[in-house]
Amino acid sequence: MKKYILDLTVTENVRLHTNYVLLKLTAPSRLPEMLPGQFAEIRVDGSPTTFLRRPISINYVDRQRNEVWFLIQLIGDGTRRLGEAKAGDTINVVLPLGNSFTMPEKPSDKLLLVGGGVGTAPMLYLGEQLAKNGSKPTFLLGARSDKDLMQLEQFAAYGDVYTTTEDGSHGEKGYVTQHSILNKVQFEQIYTCGPKPMMMAVAKYAKSKDTICEVSLENTMACGIGACLCCVENTTEGHLCVCKEGPVFNINKLLWQI
Repeated sequence: MKKYILDLTVTENVRLHTNYVLLKLTAPSRLPEMLPGQFAEIRVDGSPTTFLRRPISINYVDRQRNEVWFLIQLIGDGTRRLGEAKAGDTINVVLPLGNSFTMPEKPSDKLLLVGGGVGTAPMLYLGEQLAKNGSKPTFLLGARSDKDLMQLEQFAAYGDVYTTTEDGSHGEKGYVTQHSILNKVQFEQIYTCGPKPMMMAVAKYAKSKDTICEVSLENTMACGIGACLCCVENTTEGHLCVCKEGPVFNINKLLWQI
């Protein structure tokens, strides 16, 4: 897909949590096509300690409002600077980058979307696109506590939502791979994004059920175009750049010990 360098305008900055903001951006002309699982490299202006763009998953694309959403976890100077953006500010982005999740060949109600932490971000746009194509996805979202679960109402618009929290404050207590729904439904395809240990556990579950599974890796990505080689992942096809050949991979392509 063609990549664009765009100056986008902030329409809204929503503080969802002490450590999370939802940044909504628009353009004077129609935004380019973007697929679930792709990401953007966002330039950080005004931060003396931030020299590289920040790779952020595409959270949602609102075609009616011509907006692209980014769910940003505030963990360093760069993301905290982005979190201070105000309506009317201009932010430079490169998008869409990377590949996308694979759409099922036919509509299904046996699709499981598993997100952990900020890894829930790409699951919203994926769920919307699956629903648009006639599927009814099941969302399984994990977090440390109820305060760390984001956008539950938006997810519920596209499918059934189940949650786990480590402290038991919302949904079932424990990790996503311990949720009872996994023992009740035989899913046909699983998509996941989040911390690597979580994704490996999901991949292990999928492999045990002989279920198709795609993971969205969160390796450190500096350039976004496969030039700097800092995001390389070892695969059955050799060393591949996650930013260019991924971030989405079928688990059968990864050399994970699961």
